[in-house]
Amino acid sequence: MTTTDDFAAYIASLPRVLAGAAALFRDERGRVLLVEPNYREGWALPGGTVESDSGESPRTAARRESAEEIGIDVPLGRLLAVDWSVGAGRPPLVAYLYDGGVLDAAQLDSIRLQEEELLSWKLVEPAELTGHLLGSLGLRTREAYRALESGEGTVELENGRRPANP
Repeated sequence: MTTTDDFAAYIASLPRVLAGAAALFRDERGRVLLVEPNYREGWALPGGTVESDSGESPRTAARRESAEEIGIDVPLGRLLAVDWSVGAGRPPLVAYLYDGGVLDAAQLDSIRLQEEELLSWKLVEPAELTGHLLGSLGLRTREAYRALESGEGTVELENGRRPANP
């Protein structure tokens, strides 16, 4: 076996980890923009899977997915949260959540949903996020919103919660 074969076998033996990225968009009142997928229960943030096979970065994925899903293509702000999320029936997920900024009335009026994946969108008060976003996504979004509002740096999360001993 050659060194190239050894390296390929080593890479194939490594654990699989998924990567996802999303943007947290707000309106001028601080409400968060959520989208309703047609392929699963609950609401979501504009975002999706990082296409790592093409070399896409999480930031690029969040911007691409936002443009595809809601027709909003703006430079994203700072990284708000990174969440290590373990779920039943899937490999672990590293989720990146970026500040999408504040959308004005004209931008909100220009939202065009990707009909293949989304049913609707709405603006939700921050206190209601965990009632609309299921599981670790709701917790992740709540913590990211808190970090954004407080000016705190990027928060590290595990299943949407801050680790006990950071």
